[in-house]
Amino acid sequence: DKMAKNIVVPHLGDSVIEATVIKWTKSEGDAVKLGETVVELETEKANFEVAAETAGVLVSIDRKAEEDVKVGDVLGAIDVSSRGRDAAAGKNGPEETTEEEPAAKPPGETREKEPPPKVTPVARNVAEQHEVDLSKVAPSGNRITREDVERHIESDGAGAEVPGQAPSPPAPSESEIPVDPGLFPSLSQIAAGRERPVRMSRRRRTIARRLLDAQQTAAILSTFNEIDMSNVMELRSRKKDAFREKHGVGLGFSSFFIKAAVGALRMFPAINAEIRGDDIVFKDYYDIGVAVGAEGGLVVPVVREADRKTFAQIEKEVKELAAKANENTLSLDELFGGTFTITNGGVYGSLMSTPILNPPQVGILGLHKIEQRPVAVDGEVAIRPMMYTALSYDHRIVDGKEAVQFLVRVKELVEDPEALLIEG
Repeated sequence: DKMAKNIVVPHLGDSVIEATVIKWTKSEGDAVKLGETVVELETEKANFEVAAETAGVLVSIDRKAEEDVKVGDVLGAIDVSSRGRDAAAGKNGPEETTEEEPAAKPPGETREKEPPPKVTPVARNVAEQHEVDLSKVAPSGNRITREDVERHIESDGAGAEVPGQAPSPPAPSESEIPVDPGLFPSLSQIAAGRERPVRMSRRRRTIARRLLDAQQTAAILSTFNEIDMSNVMELRSRKKDAFREKHGVGLGFSSFFIKAAVGALRMFPAINAEIRGDDIVFKDYYDIGVAVGAEGGLVVPVVREADRKTFAQIEKEVKELAAKANENTLSLDELFGGTFTITNGGVYGSLMSTPILNPPQVGILGLHKIEQRPVAVDGEVAIRPMMYTALSYDHRIVDGKEAVQFLVRVKELVEDPEALLIEG
């Protein structure tokens, strides 16, 4: 139909070819304005809003929530004829505000109306799977999260079911073999309502696939060292007020480790490279990924050209990226193409870990919690704030000697932060 314009899955960024439909924000027959969001998609990296490229009426929804789609797939269609617009205007014109709808609807039929607090896409997914009315979910913060929905499901006796009454297991069909609950205890637990299978989100499925790929394709080893953090901590406490006053941001540890990593990568360029076929591709730029634990799973936004940025620029950027990760508003450009990654398990209390590579990168630096430990200093026992560090690396192109020396160089630079500031 010449008067209908297809809504297609747009280009979602380098290497992203698949997405999952989260939800439609419009129903068939609704009027849509140019640039208005009609459908939300979840990709492996970030959520994506697809906007109407023309004004008109949404005449068909071809791919529903939970369906997996590829770039270029048709999601639905908008009628762009004046007839279609007029028809929609009569039914659901732009003058009619959605706020007035619930008054006209009987109670209990306004589930699609979004409650006042903001809802994260993951929370909305879980709510829709379990048929939970989001207006009844109490948010723990300023928005409804997955945990809030799950807590509501548990306290509500799993949503629609009668409280205190376990659902009866379905009768086995002729083709099914009756299951001995003793052999498969989890099946009887599911039947008893004590276990809840929840479909993995698109992002969690992708994380799972990429981690497995990393384990199966790279020869991953880890090497360890420890850093005396006394000088950095002393410098921070001395400079933090002046730094905040001048730059409007706190002086954290991120900038010191990013700068130290860049300094060490300059000495050992193979750790900033990647393998492409039979080639080693060396990179003369330093785009450092910083792992952030967000609600839907770990994401790794990238600080671009970290070698050219000041400590203040790095601190501001890391803070902004972390905030965006938690709000699920990172753009695909902010997530692609890092050359090396830093991950800090110390914020959760980790003392030691072996981080896993973020392919196609061949190196990842793991930071850990700072602990007061007795150490030998000039033949005397002293108590110092110590941090274990780990470097996981791809042994296919990084030799053990290089990896060890890289970590030693990071240690030297962080233990002499004045030199780092001058060099940086």
